Amino acid sequence: MIIINQINQQRLWKTIQELGNIGAGSNGTEEGVTRLALSLEDLEARKYVIQLMEESGLDVRVDPVGNIIGKLEGKDKNAPVVMTGSHVDTVYQGGLFDGALGVLGGIEAVRSIKESGIELTHSIEVVSFTDEEGTRFGTGYIGSKAMTGYLDEATLKLKDANGITYAEALVQAGFDATQYKLAIRKPEEIKAYLEMHIEQGKVLEEHELAVGVVTTIQGPVWLEVSLNGHPDHAGATPMNMRKDASLAMAEVMLEVERISTTYQGVGTVGKTHVEPGGVNIIPGRAVFSIDLRHGDKELRTKMVDEVNTAIKEICERRDIIAEIDMKKAVDPAICSESIVDMLEESCAEMNIPTMKLPCGAGHDSLMMTKVTDMGMIFVRSKDGISHNPKEWTDEEDCAIGTQVLLQALIKLAK
Repeated sequence: MIIINQINQQRLWKTIQELGNIGAGSNGTEEGVTRLALSLEDLEARKYVIQLMEESGLDVRVDPVGNIIGKLEGKDKNAPVVMTGSHVDTVYQGGLFDGALGVLGGIEAVRSIKESGIELTHSIEVVSFTDEEGTRFGTGYIGSKAMTGYLDEATLKLKDANGITYAEALVQAGFDATQYKLAIRKPEEIKAYLEMHIEQGKVLEEHELAVGVVTTIQGPVWLEVSLNGHPDHAGATPMNMRKDASLAMAEVMLEVERISTTYQGVGTVGKTHVEPGGVNIIPGRAVFSIDLRHGDKELRTKMVDEVNTAIKEICERRDIIAEIDMKKAVDPAICSESIVDMLEESCAEMNIPTMKLPCGAGHDSLMMTKVTDMGMIFVRSKDGISHNPKEWTDEEDCAIGTQVLLQALIKLAK
């Protein structure tokens, strides 16, 4: 296997910094990057990605849900495409690298192939998926769900904090929400999907490795729980007569921790809200999120069932009414064994030490397994920090990961 010239490390780093300036400090703070899906900041980032793809010599199109697709044409136009990418939307006060590295690294890898004059049989598509994070509307993987045929009308009716539905946000951004099914890609159209992403954990750092090869991806279940009690006076209501929704929520949070630990999965309550919110008023309503993940679907189902049972028991004991809404449920995914082997082989050819490891975070790769073989490259994260302004991946590690991606794309598209 011939290895082409190195990717342009300085050029890649420059694009990471330029994209990172879009949405920086946009959440009323000087820290972090905030580009919520279909926000003004996200739309500006999209323009940057499209411009970069065009400058790199890719044919660019945008599908009805906003997925940006840059294509390097192969010799056989009828052959299934090799796909790579990630996303550029962020959480509140996120970092420079989550998602962005996969998109920008994909563009740089394909640009390097084109500049080197290498002709490949299969076309390569670099995709920037719409709304992977799910921060604005409470459910993610919108672009990859649309591409794999799993986006539905119910999702398009979801509302953000300002009461704007997903369909309305798509229209405001210039897309045709009624045509979302046109984004669907058939399995025979795609040979494989590769995603490069920062690890968002400490495993690679602990092993002093720049890159890793992912074997499995945990599937998340997102629940939104509403607990309704009664907002009485804090001084005049004895403790044994209270219907305190916040205390019920606190008990549920501890049960999430216990259940997740028991099943060796992970559980997080990351978003909470209590009403009325007065210092001297017993909270009559509590609304919060629960994120449950496991690499084994059966065990994750047991986690969800036990959490639901715990909520029921706690609310019965405290005379609280509970409403549970499942916002997202994505099956765990297993990476293609042949792609895992190919990624390890690519690292060996370039004398890049690596290891195999599972993935605890959710990615568009989870959805893409429904239509094609999938593989993931992890790149080392400093201190394992992500979804945070302190998220950091060294310039050299970004380049090494992108070089592995480039080598793998050539193998798949040759």
